Amino acid sequence: MPVIELDGLTRNYGERTALDDVSLTLPAAQTLVAFGPNGAGKTTLLRVLATLLRPHAGRVMVLDTQLPEEAWRVRGRVGLLGHEPLLYRELTARENLRYHARLHGVGDERVEEQLRAVAMIDRADEPVRTLSRGMVQRVAVARATLHDPELLLLDEPYANLDPAAIELVEPLIGAESRRTRVVSSHDPSRGLGEADIVLGLRAGRVALLGAAASVGPDEIAGLYR
Repeated sequence: MPVIELDGLTRNYGERTALDDVSLTLPAAQTLVAFGPNGAGKTTLLRVLATLLRPHAGRVMVLDTQLPEEAWRVRGRVGLLGHEPLLYRELTARENLRYHARLHGVGDERVEEQLRAVAMIDRADEPVRTLSRGMVQRVAVARATLHDPELLLLDEPYANLDPAAIELVEPLIGAESRRTRVVSSHDPSRGLGEADIVLGLRAGRVALLGAAASVGPDEIAGLYR
């Protein structure tokens, strides 16, 4: 059973069409990497899959559940790492994770495990507003994977992370996680290296879709011209 099935997905913002007749299938344990210039529709796609935006047309199935009609059934099975970290700035890293743990019925031991995994245990009791952007991103990774989601939706997940931090979060959100993933990226080298399926978007429409092994860097570069 595919984890994601899209058939004619369309999403508008007023008179502007952000996603226009997008169709694709993503099998379990595979990674789809979406490329395209700013405004191409990558973030909108992730937000629809995360149940944060309603589609205006088309069929959207996520984890064998139709959206938006049964969105409540999938929210606890999906982890979203977006441009915004979804953390309360006045709370500490530990308080933020404990808050999200309560929402998902996860115990405090899992919170401590996640803090250790992203090397934030020593800074866990400092307010998020005092942390560097890289540290905030690491806490956001811990939050997104706290409840062991089946599907990860990752919007430029390595933004603000130095090489050492990327190595830290790889087991949680990288190929090592062995989760089904949808990743937006502007980095052809890393993106193609992680992808099983490549999606290229331009002005909300599918300009490229295929197995990563059949797609070259020049085709990705062409999306940005």
